Amino acid sequence: MKNLHRCWAEVDLSALRENLAWIRHRVGPAGKIMTVVKADAYGHGLKQIAALLMQSGTDIFGVANLAEAQAIRSVGKGWPILMLGAVLPDEVETAAQDEVMPAISTLDEARRFSVVAQRLRRPVRIHLKVDTGMGRLGAPPEQARALADEASRLPGIEVCGLYTHYSSVEDDREFSRAQRKRFGQLLQSFLKAGMKLEFVHANNSGALLLERQSTYNTVRPGLLVYGIAPPGQRPVASSLNRHLRPALSWKCRVSLVKEIPKGTPLSYGRAFIAKRSMHVATLTAGYGDGYLRSGSNRAQVLVHGARCPVLGRITMDQMMVDVSALPDAEAGDEVVLIGRQGQQTITANELAEWCGTVPWEVLTNITYRVPRLYRGGTAA
Repeated sequence: MKNLHRCWAEVDLSALRENLAWIRHRVGPAGKIMTVVKADAYGHGLKQIAALLMQSGTDIFGVANLAEAQAIRSVGKGWPILMLGAVLPDEVETAAQDEVMPAISTLDEARRFSVVAQRLRRPVRIHLKVDTGMGRLGAPPEQARALADEASRLPGIEVCGLYTHYSSVEDDREFSRAQRKRFGQLLQSFLKAGMKLEFVHANNSGALLLERQSTYNTVRPGLLVYGIAPPGQRPVASSLNRHLRPALSWKCRVSLVKEIPKGTPLSYGRAFIAKRSMHVATLTAGYGDGYLRSGSNRAQVLVHGARCPVLGRITMDQMMVDVSALPDAEAGDEVVLIGRQGQQTITANELAEWCGTVPWEVLTNITYRVPRLYRGGTAA
């Protein structure tokens, strides 16, 4: 079937299945996988990815807000969902009705859920968040045990989870080990008191690779599920590329090729001026599609399997690249923004580095006007 899209993303569902299977192998059959599907499943398309993950063995979902939880519920019932962000006071009743587990940092939050649980005559299961060094949410470790005791005595409240979040596991070994020690000591106090916890989790994608001692009974991968290793200063095994496959490719087309003479300015602000005569291709993608403007004059794309540098400022719907080395380049040619073409590959990590950001932003920045085309079978 002919592709009539100007800018689109292709999602390889087989790669996602394989990535999840590798994570399952790494944590073992007894470990639970909480797959993080925030921000439209990291730009891959929440409903389609949730359906695939339900079929492929995820145990629990992690979301940022109630809208994401409701989207998952519309695909399939029965999977536990943890809302990783704090539940606002006016969201408490909806979260309880939808059986979304909240992340609790304070006793006031637990009390609000207790009131609703009694009114609904339905228990609310909560995860206690512990702040070991991230600073956003969570109770201080020295207060977490008392919080758990008090919350568990509230009518309708069941403490079923305990977790923390590494702040810089990809870069700072010593600080990460200190976080792990704080959480581990707290967990021991819970276990000595006989508290049974269904979900104990600390390991995000980076920690899955670098801090295996804090695997506990649940892991919380995000980026790894989508086939991308978190970048950082701490080295990861070179064999990782054999086990993970990026699921998303991002493509557009050449709309026009023209020759320009030396001295010609390109794009807004005349940020590029040709130092020689050149062949320049205009592409059908821009920051309106999510391609970060900070890649101007820095990023590269693939045309005919060759790397072509971006020239001038990226605009809302278009950008320009140098195709001087490609005499056969013409309107309609496929262009790869992320992914493989011929023998060359541009990764999300590479694009992030050119743009001075992280791969999470590159992926989640891809806008809704970019259709997602699913390959490798269906998930629904």
